Amino acid sequence: MYATGEEETVADAEYVNIWMRPERPARGPKPVYSRAQITEAAIRIADAEGLEAATMRRIAAEIGAGAMSLYRYVPSRDDLVELMADRVMGEIDVTGMPSGDWRADLTRYADGLRAMWLRHPWIATVQRSLPSFGPHQLLLIERLMGVLDAFVSIDENLGLVAILAGYVEGTVREEISAAEEVRRSGLSEAEWMARSSPYIDQVVKSGDYPIFTKIVIEARQPHLSRDDQFRHGLQRVLDCVAAALAGA
Repeated sequence: MYATGEEETVADAEYVNIWMRPERPARGPKPVYSRAQITEAAIRIADAEGLEAATMRRIAAEIGAGAMSLYRYVPSRDDLVELMADRVMGEIDVTGMPSGDWRADLTRYADGLRAMWLRHPWIATVQRSLPSFGPHQLLLIERLMGVLDAFVSIDENLGLVAILAGYVEGTVREEISAAEEVRRSGLSEAEWMARSSPYIDQVVKSGDYPIFTKIVIEARQPHLSRDDQFRHGLQRVLDCVAAALAGA
């Protein structure tokens, strides 16, 4: 809960998550605001300043409301984050999936997921080990897992989708982290590499690290653009999915 000094009411405790709570109370005046308004304002603030900046006070100022009044619509911090996370998941376009071309569908999903993370880097700070399955996430599950449903068991499907999502998440987390490092240091990635080159030369010349030396001298992947690196790794992941489908 936000620090309001008030205990959760019995009525609040009746709801397992925000999706079970009616947006309009059965009694009382007609709501002036909506969850969608509050969520959109929170996302705008988080995009500009980070998730921690999206407090009820800031959101209320953004939409011209009293901070305390917003608790009628979104009772807790966890609820707000659930609304925000589900809303941005809705940006991933899964219209027309499954199309019959599983590789194209999974590529499209991976590209959409990465783009969403890069638009909303605060999503990397959201801890959601136990998702509450909002409407956008449920639609995503239906369309995405429908892509492989005809080829593998549901358990195999879950595993393959987890591998794909894990690849995208791991890659984009590194992108977001690198961008933050660039912002904090004031150096571009190329400038950082140039500054590190004397040490790298020393390591290579020592002869003690042959595999690292091979990476420095022969590897092309570290010199690709972020987009090309992502695409290269994604194709390897999809090759693994293809092998699993062939085995099934």
